[in-house]
Amino acid sequence: QVQFVESGGGLVQPGGSLRLSCAASGRIFSIMGWYRQAPGKQRELVASVTGAGTTNYADSVKGRFTISRDGAKNTVDLQMNSLKPEDTAVYYCYAFSRTELRDYWGQGTQVTVSS
Repeated sequence: QVQFVESGGGLVQPGGSLRLSCAASGRIFSIMGWYRQAPGKQRELVASVTGAGTTNYADSVKGRFTISRDGAKNTVDLQMNSLKPEDTAVYYCYAFSRTELRDYWGQGTQVTVSS
């Protein structure tokens, strides 16, 4: 059974920082990352990282967000700096299993950037 434990969301002022963490259990995943969904918008990829350490970022977060992964602990973190109001969304931990050819999702954590 796959389980995710997400933490780190909250309210922050523009220009501030937050760190999201996700701990997964039950599988070894080839790709882990974070998606987000703002009200009235489609869910979009924020950042992902493979088991080999290859990272991928949305253009809107490059230079501000950093994704990291601990393969031994099966965790993925997202350090978010210089946050903007447009970063406000529910952030979802994501993992892809190559052996099962399917995605897994966390329950989501709210990030609100507002003064």
